[in-house]
Order: sequence, then structure tokens, then C-alpha cells
Amino acid sequence: MKKTILLVLSVLLGLFLVNAGLNKFFNYMPMPDNMPEAIVKDSMAMMEIEWLMPLIAWAEIIGGLLLAIPKTRALGALVVFPVMVGILLTHIIVAPDGLLMAIIMWVVLLWIMIDNKDKYLMLVK
Repeated sequence: MKKTILLVLSVLLGLFLVNAGLNKFFNYMPMPDNMPEAIVKDSMAMMEIEWLMPLIAWAEIIGGLLLAIPKTRALGALVVFPVMVGILLTHIIVAPDGLLMAIIMWVVLLWIMIDNKDKYLMLVK
């Protein structure tokens, strides 16, 4: 039962990240008009560095796809970890409105990482 729940949550997190990454390239979900000024400033600052948004987008897409596949889930968690740090910090510091969703995403990511701890321990042995 736990494996099935983790599979469903991993696929949902993966699809969420793939969608977010694809949106950075194709902008099919425009920013709402009522975005806090701090978020708009942060987004504009990140776009000033030409390579940063494509890098984040590719990490979200590749990491999201890897999360959705049970055999590659541990690698996917490592790929999206830095992106997830940015998401969490953004919602803690700049936009607390989305903090609940960021925490839910982190809970799923941490569950994935704990479930794959043996694979990570092999890296440091």
C-alpha cells in the first residue's frame, strides 16, 4: 500500500515539475496579474541571467520524468533537490501564500529520498 501511494505521489510531483519546466519554455500559463511585487522582481532578476531559467527548466523536466519512473526515482530526487530548495526558500521568504504546497512537495521529495536511502549511502561508501 505504501509503495502504491509513493508511486502516485511521485508521478504527481514529477508531472507537476515537468509542467513547470515546460511552462518556462512555452509560457502557456501566464503569470497572474495580482502577483506580489517581490515575486515579479525575483522572476525578472532570474531572467536577467540568460542561462538560469533554461537550466532550471531542464532540471525540472528531466528530474520530473525521472521521478515518475520507479527505477530512476532516486536519481530524479537528486536532480530536483536544488530546484526544490529554491521553491521552498521562495515561498518562505518572498511568497508565503504558496508555502503549504511547497511543504507538501518537500514531504513527497523527502519520502522519496528516505525510501531510497540505501542507494544514496552507496555513493558515500
